[in-house]
Amino acid sequence: MENLTLKQYKLRLLELLKEKAVQKGRIKLSSGKISNFYVDGRLITLTPVGAWLVANIILRMLKGKKIDAVGGPTLGADPIVGALACMAYLRNIPLKTFIVRKKKKEHGMRRLVEGPQLKKGSHVVLIDDVATTGSSLIEAKEILNKMGIKIEYAIVLVDRQEGAQENLKKAGCKLLPIFKKKDLVP
Repeated sequence: MENLTLKQYKLRLLELLKEKAVQKGRIKLSSGKISNFYVDGRLITLTPVGAWLVANIILRMLKGKKIDAVGGPTLGADPIVGALACMAYLRNIPLKTFIVRKKKKEHGMRRLVEGPQLKKGSHVVLIDDVATTGSSLIEAKEILNKMGIKIEYAIVLVDRQEGAQENLKKAGCKLLPIFKKKDLVP
C-alpha cells in the first residue's frame, strides 16, 4: 500500500478529476442553474483508485480531530462513505459513517439517516462530491441538527464556487473543499 503525502494524494486525485470527471457543454445542475461545465464526482468515487484517493485525503483531513462519524446526502456521499468505512477499518480508526436521505423511507425502519445510530451530541463531518449552492449539505445539516447531532464542518471534493461556501457559512457550517472550480477549469 502506498504511503503518500496529502499533497501527493491530492495531485493524483486532481489529475483523475480533470481527465475523467470534468465535462464541458451546456448542462442543467441540481440547483437548477445552467452551467458550461459539469463535475461528475461519481465517475471518480466509484472507481477503486478514486475511492482510495478520496478516502485517504479525507482521513488525513480528519486526523487529530474528535469526530464520531462522517456522512452526507445521498447520492454524492454514498461511495465516499463506503470508501471511508473500509479505509478506517483497515487503519483501526473508530469512525462511523452514515447517509442522509432526501425523504423518509415508506417501508422498513422509515429512517432519514441510514447507518449506525448516531447518538445525540455526536460530532460529525458532512461530505459530498460536489457543492454548487450547498443546498444538499444544508438540508442534511438541518436533519441532523434536529437529532441533536453537532456538525463540525463539511468536506467536498469540488466547490463550484457558486455560493456554497457563503450559504453554508450562513447556516453555521464551514466548507472545506479539497478542490475549487479554479483548480479544474481555468
